[in-house]
Amino acid sequence: MFETLEAWTDTIAGLAWGPPLVALLVGGGLFFVILSRFTPYRHIGHAVGVLTGKYDDPDAEGDINHFQALSAALAATVGMGNIGGVAVAITMGGPGAIFWMWVSALVGMATKFFTCTLSIMYRGRDSEGKLQGGPMYVIREGLSKKWHPLAYFFSFCGLLGCLPLFQANQLTQILRDSVFIPMSITSPEAHFTSDLLTGLVLLFIVSLVIFGGIKRIGNVAATLVPFMVLLYVISVVYILIIHASVVPEYLALIVSDAFRGDYVNSESVLGGAVGAVIIIGVRRAAFSNEAGIGTESMAHGAAKTNEPVREGLVAMLEPAIDTLLVCTMTALAILVTGVWLNTDLDGVTLTAMAFSTGIPGIGVPVLIICVTVFALTTMFTYSYYGSKCLGFLAGADNKKIFNYFYVLSIVFGSVASIGAVINLLDTAFALMAIPTMLSAILLAPKVVEASKVYFERYRSGSFDKD
Repeated sequence: MFETLEAWTDTIAGLAWGPPLVALLVGGGLFFVILSRFTPYRHIGHAVGVLTGKYDDPDAEGDINHFQALSAALAATVGMGNIGGVAVAITMGGPGAIFWMWVSALVGMATKFFTCTLSIMYRGRDSEGKLQGGPMYVIREGLSKKWHPLAYFFSFCGLLGCLPLFQANQLTQILRDSVFIPMSITSPEAHFTSDLLTGLVLLFIVSLVIFGGIKRIGNVAATLVPFMVLLYVISVVYILIIHASVVPEYLALIVSDAFRGDYVNSESVLGGAVGAVIIIGVRRAAFSNEAGIGTESMAHGAAKTNEPVREGLVAMLEPAIDTLLVCTMTALAILVTGVWLNTDLDGVTLTAMAFSTGIPGIGVPVLIICVTVFALTTMFTYSYYGSKCLGFLAGADNKKIFNYFYVLSIVFGSVASIGAVINLLDTAFALMAIPTMLSAILLAPKVVEASKVYFERYRSGSFDKD
């Protein structure tokens, strides 16, 4: 059954992630870079200052502070996309796919600045009168009625794109391959029962958090995410130090293969090897940092601030942390240990092999801890995104219904094949990106105008806080 589903969804995902969508995401990001004249990049220091709480105003509208908003968004992005997703990128596209992930992340910083500035600038009220942010509200509040169907289209696609299928699938996979099979609890041939039980346990844990809403999610994420990122980075740095002599070689391979496509999976080639590498890299980067997809602006739209540009600056840091730092480290760990040449492994299992090779004895247990926390925090945040989509479609009083569907989908993700899961989510992300990017491009002049006013005030020292 899962083989048929995988083949069917692979065709749909391939069509959705064609050159037009890649052009929209990368070209749109370049448009934002040029239109802003590199303004957000020149104020990274100020963005860090905002993140530290220097400008927080507890009386501003919103639910969570800047740091909690960033943590909630990172809880969704710094996760299995950085660990299992990077492995998938290398398996499908070779080392060159990582280069195009870098390109996507660099322009994605500008994209996030624009989309998340708009998420505060055009916040709207839901059916219960509560202030909300996200692409659907940006479209409804900022564009004329002829564009409003895009808001409903985004919300509908978000119901699928915000499901925790990949996180549940990859966490189940690493527990099965690294714990249950070695301990003879299950076997490679008959693991459905253990996968199902893992899914049920995850269902219970996630339910304890997500029914508490964004404030509880923000608090949990702010506590767990920074520590786990630090632990993961330290572990990978150790692997890279041990293999320091070959790091320059693989950095060069990432760049050179980006324009050759020598290691592209033959099944992934569409329009030439180099074209396939670009599409795979952009596709995996979008899944990793979500720039231009729209999920990020739903988290930042809940921030306690009356300064839209300020939240855009905070959001801009995400692709740098997520893709340029964490994804690059994962990719180098897989490459320098040589495990990427093992074509029998995929997803998080490939990353686990890199940790086992690079840090014998404790590498896999450390990765399991990181993966567990990353997967859970991502699942916490995605539930908030999906409930907001349903609230927009069916009324805020019905949004919590999504959480029941959401936790049940954890079980499906745990037992489904990785290919089917990735294809389903990639298709949803592709469709979500269309209204997000179109609305951001149409409203981009408003962001430029607001940025000019904001930074004039900043340079003159005319404000201390929101």
